Amino acid sequence: MSVGAFLTRRRGRCGPDVSDVLTYAYLAVGVIVMFGPVAWLVLSSFKTPAGLVEFPPSLLPMAPLTAEVEGYDRPLPLYDVTLPDGTTARLAQVRRVGLEAQMVDPDDPGEVLRVPVADRTEVRSLQFRFENYTEPLQRFNFLTYLKNSVFVTVTATLITLVVNSMAAFALAKYRFRGRNAVFLVILGTLMIPLSVVLVPVYLVIMQVGWVNNLWGVIIPGAATPTGVFLLRQYMLTIPDELMDAARMDGASEWRIYWQVVLPLAAPALAVLAIFSVMWRWNDFLWPLIVLTRSEYFTLQVGLNAFQGELNVQWHYVLAMTVLTLLPITLVFSFLQRFITTGVASTGVKG
Repeated sequence: MSVGAFLTRRRGRCGPDVSDVLTYAYLAVGVIVMFGPVAWLVLSSFKTPAGLVEFPPSLLPMAPLTAEVEGYDRPLPLYDVTLPDGTTARLAQVRRVGLEAQMVDPDDPGEVLRVPVADRTEVRSLQFRFENYTEPLQRFNFLTYLKNSVFVTVTATLITLVVNSMAAFALAKYRFRGRNAVFLVILGTLMIPLSVVLVPVYLVIMQVGWVNNLWGVIIPGAATPTGVFLLRQYMLTIPDELMDAARMDGASEWRIYWQVVLPLAAPALAVLAIFSVMWRWNDFLWPLIVLTRSEYFTLQVGLNAFQGELNVQWHYVLAMTVLTLLPITLVFSFLQRFITTGVASTGVKG
């Protein structure tokens, strides 16, 4: 079945059924809710600073149309003006004084006309401001921050996968006294707020000498209770007979973990990898505390440089935010086929 036939199929034979209408309405609302903010972010990243604060807001990056007028050192905004005889002319505004605007003809700027502001309409056009992307890349040490973010995300994700999978393997496949208690303690750490452990963890990092060091960002969050839970629940679905057969063939416990359990747990590992990449890539608070030198900043901390005490350069912030979303989107697109399988399988056994 083709994509078009799948999307347009309906339950009613002669015409759309009530369930068809409700289904497509529900899906349309879901698409708007899920992708509307993303579309707004991308389109707003091309707007001018004035376009971001205008009211009522517009979805598309509309900007006033200007024209170079002889005798004036800057481009003048254009307006469609209703003249006293009822005709409409396109004039350029020199200045506005109260409820009156001084306008000139762009082709013949010799005569200045005084026009009530209510008789004019601003001429706007679709303009994509690509300078929002190019200018920050020249002023903003983007490549250094990108390299730091990639290093932190990739290294932390690999360590998280190894540490959590080892803990999950032990809790799922070995029987020892206190196993369930250890598992409950690990899950209990999910209820501890970050603010409670923030100061003690920072003191430990300071004593180790990892302040202004990327390892100080990577190591504290290497083991996550969420990852241990996901992997343990999935590993419970792997038959113990496979491990017993491997032991009979002389395989060591490390080899069973590495060559038997991990390949079978690939869907759950992919889900945890996506979560870890999202957590580490979007992390702001902990890198902001640990890193104070700009050469070690990650992208999320570097974006804070566009926020001044009295002024926030939102057009630059939005443009750089779009760039920071691209790696996450690529990772999600590559691993998304494992999400349904991995999440659905983590609750098969208890």
